Amino acid sequence: MKYFSLNRKSADVSFREAAIHGQAPDEGLYFPVHIPKFNKHWLSELKSMSKEDIAFDVMLPFVFDSMPKDILRKICAETVAFDMPLVEISPVIFSLELFHGPTMAFKDVGARFMSRCLGYFAKDIGREITVLVATSGDTGGAVAHGFLGVEGVKVVILYPSGRVSEVQELQLTTLGKNISALEVDGSFDDCQRMVKQAFTDDELNEVCFLTSANSINVARWLPQQLYYIYAMQQWSADLSPVISIPSGNFGNIAAGILAYRSGLPVKHFIAACNANDVFTEYLSSGNYSPKTAVTTVSNAMDVGDPSNFVRVLELLGDHKNIKKMVSSFSYDDAQTKKAIGNAYHTHGYLLDPHGAVAFLALSEYLSVHHRERGMILETAHPLKFAPIVEAVIGKKLEFPSSLQHLLNAKKSSVKMKPEFELLKEFLLTKGVN
Repeated sequence: MKYFSLNRKSADVSFREAAIHGQAPDEGLYFPVHIPKFNKHWLSELKSMSKEDIAFDVMLPFVFDSMPKDILRKICAETVAFDMPLVEISPVIFSLELFHGPTMAFKDVGARFMSRCLGYFAKDIGREITVLVATSGDTGGAVAHGFLGVEGVKVVILYPSGRVSEVQELQLTTLGKNISALEVDGSFDDCQRMVKQAFTDDELNEVCFLTSANSINVARWLPQQLYYIYAMQQWSADLSPVISIPSGNFGNIAAGILAYRSGLPVKHFIAACNANDVFTEYLSSGNYSPKTAVTTVSNAMDVGDPSNFVRVLELLGDHKNIKKMVSSFSYDDAQTKKAIGNAYHTHGYLLDPHGAVAFLALSEYLSVHHRERGMILETAHPLKFAPIVEAVIGKKLEFPSSLQHLLNAKKSSVKMKPEFELLKEFLLTKGVN
């Protein structure tokens, strides 16, 4: 499999090169030159297959020329070594729980797959790789945990000060070793802009071997297809589902559409958005107009210029075709909190703020499309947003044993203004503590 730049001004590369460099020299996102198709017999056998075998079969066409099969199989097994259950909320709405991994967020899958790939590739590079990543919430913790202690790789995470939850911040600022956290006095878009500038700075790239661990990197993005396949493995209805995805940087929904293009039977997708409604307005008007991100209680979705929008365009073609396959709704914080309370008191199901936005969007869609059934992707554990959730339901959440170590952990971050030259200085002179 080769990968081309969506800016179409750079040479095609292997999976190895795309994963190592993250972004093409022309600043475009990499995309596979062709989309593999799922065999119909293979789809019919999903329910009897293991998660490990499914992951290996799905990822093999994208990776096979860049590593031995036995290495890929081991990476896949470690990547999906936790539950991803499909749970009923109501007779017509189900929740695919993607928060049972080590950092209790859906990004554990992509981060674990990418970290193990880069760990394997780093052995032959002969240089230390610096993974530079911007996070709006859960990416930072998942990447930090996934790369912790990986030889030949150091990680620098930029996050917006005061705009991630307490648990999220502790997960990305308390590990030490080969992980550094930069606390940026700005928004996620500021962090993402600084990261993008780093990859195009010639002086910096002469000294540092940089790559990204955001969903712009194919090694982070492609494994997210697996969520949708595991959902269908557990789906029992005759009708294909409508799937509602909390959407920020649009890597998750783009991966779902990729699985659909490969042959996965999905009826329709919903891009569920908070007040950052760039995509919702795009579907309505046909004009894509990035905005400055605003802060919400569903912070991982606080993105005003989604990087993976270009992949959605590549997958579905144009506004007309996108609108046929994807709907979008946006909601404010008051609506989000109300949805958490309604789901808990009516259905006995506890949502986090991101899942609540997806629940609202799917409920609105099904109120018009009465014969459909669907699912939401519940992308983070409610405890990661305990102050918000507890205030809504009037009940204290129990701290999971897997996060107990954070209670006494000491935060360590470097505060920084949202200026690229400061990031450049850090990377050139200070590196990782």
